Amino acid sequence: MEGHGALNPGERAGIAWRISTRSENGGGSCVEVGPLGDGSGRVAVRHSHRPDGEVIVYSRAEWEAFVGGVKDGEFDFSVT
Repeated sequence: MEGHGALNPGERAGIAWRISTRSENGGGSCVEVGPLGDGSGRVAVRHSHRPDGEVIVYSRAEWEAFVGGVKDGEFDFSVT
């Protein structure tokens, strides 16, 4: 993980945040993700209820590893 909330206001303003359509009907407790606009391939993640709060930034390799794991079912578990 590259950093927690380590973005300046200009970097944050340039992020095109996305939220999963699967989350929109789930009570609004969601995460948002967006690529940094600096060409680095880094991806920022934040809580949708706290858009001005902490942001976690992942490198391209970290994000690709996570998405690959999701697609492969590595994070499928039952939450009670």
